[in-house]
Amino acid sequence: MEAAMLNRALVSIVDDDQSFRESMHQLVMSLGYTVEAFPSAADFLASRLLRETACLVTDVQMPGMTGVELHKHLVDAGYAIPTILVTAYPDEAIRDQALSDGVVCFLCKPVDDDHLDRCLRSALQPGTPI
Repeated sequence: MEAAMLNRALVSIVDDDQSFRESMHQLVMSLGYTVEAFPSAADFLASRLLRETACLVTDVQMPGMTGVELHKHLVDAGYAIPTILVTAYPDEAIRDQALSDGVVCFLCKPVDDDHLDRCLRSALQPGTPI
């Protein structure tokens, strides 16, 4: 996939923390992607952009539905959206389970720009090393 095609891919961000959601939106846009952000899993699931989302970046700890639950719900519903989980509270057990469930990356806040860029490329171009 060419870089131009890659960057037209829609990256959806789901995080209940407004300041983090806005800064992540800016960061992913600065990497050249089309971005939409949502304050909750329910808002994302109700969105018309669900089917257009090429990659999902979501917080692990959110009220209502966690990022891990959101990923599982999407897989169970037949949406194989590559997912990157982000957390301020790293937990090895959650990380290991998420990665074994098919999550592309498990990142800790504050997110390293270069690591996120590599994760996005890997998510959108399967087989690309992280």
